[in-house]
Amino acid sequence: MDNSRNGDLLTDHEETLRLLKKLSLQDFLHVGMDQIAYIRALPHAGESGEHLHAIYAADGSQISVMESYDMAEAAIRMNDLIPVTVH
Repeated sequence: MDNSRNGDLLTDHEETLRLLKKLSLQDFLHVGMDQIAYIRALPHAGESGEHLHAIYAADGSQISVMESYDMAEAAIRMNDLIPVTVH
């Protein structure tokens, strides 16, 4: 195993932590805003018991609601975001 590579990884990790600690609360709230959208199942009010799927921005604000997970994922990808599922 290459110890210098492990040292580089540790250094990168430490540098990342150092930079994150310097973020203001406002900056931290915007992390991922242009990259990530969350999908969360919502209970459906209909008789079928199916779920609607809400799409949320990284800051937790709701963007949209779709009839299926696949539709929610497609909408996110069409907007050049990475979908993340929230249970």
